[in-house]
Amino acid sequence: MTAYPESWAHRSPRARLGLWALWLGIVALFVWCWEVMTKRTIWAFVWDAPRAASDIASRAWPPRWSYMEQLWAPLWDTLNIATLGTLIGTALAVPLAFLAASNTTPSKLIARPVALLLIVASRSINSLIWALLLVSILGPGLLAGIIAIAFRSVGFVGKLLYEAIEETDARQVEAITATGASQAQILSYGIWPQVMPAFVGISVFRWDINIRESTILGLVGAGGIGMQLQSSLNMLAWPQVLLIVLVILATVIVSEGISSRVRKAII
Repeated sequence: MTAYPESWAHRSPRARLGLWALWLGIVALFVWCWEVMTKRTIWAFVWDAPRAASDIASRAWPPRWSYMEQLWAPLWDTLNIATLGTLIGTALAVPLAFLAASNTTPSKLIARPVALLLIVASRSINSLIWALLLVSILGPGLLAGIIAIAFRSVGFVGKLLYEAIEETDARQVEAITATGASQAQILSYGIWPQVMPAFVGISVFRWDINIRESTILGLVGAGGIGMQLQSSLNMLAWPQVLLIVLVILATVIVSEGISSRVRKAII
């Protein structure tokens, strides 16, 4: 009697059963989350949303172009918040990144865990939350916005930079070490030249992100064009709101273009 080989299957019966159980669990989790989210939803407002949106759009058009004269200064403040915050954040992130990288940290038991903790703490808190806290401490104004952007940037730049430091070519470092170079010279001539393109690209990318984030910090009193947006929303001045949204959109598009060109030039 001829023996035929068993037919091939992509997954074993146990694996297929586990996959189906996983999908069933995901569906059940989605249904439960949906129930929690919509438990207090007033569906009358949801069904009325298209009419309300159409009404606001008709009130907002056309934009109030004459209001542009009052937006130049807040827009300049927004750019300053993003730029200064990025510069301060990257300046703080560089030493943290070298302390966090496993191949450059002076102490893997103390310095590296502390640096990683600071990086994670910075990344875990949104810029808007930083701004809320700093406005409460420093009062409303640009300073709170600048520091909020800086604190948020530290974690972003520090994480990507220390990962780039850990990926450096060890052979170049060994060659410089063999010449009798000091630790500072090894960092300056063996590691930093390798990570500098990545550092510039990360910093420019973070500046691009900070342009977006700084436009809304004014909603909590941290300065910039967001304060004008909040004021216009409070007055239900929809033509002004539309103009501010268009200005923010144009600013983000320009910053994206600048960031993209710089990164391409570096890479």
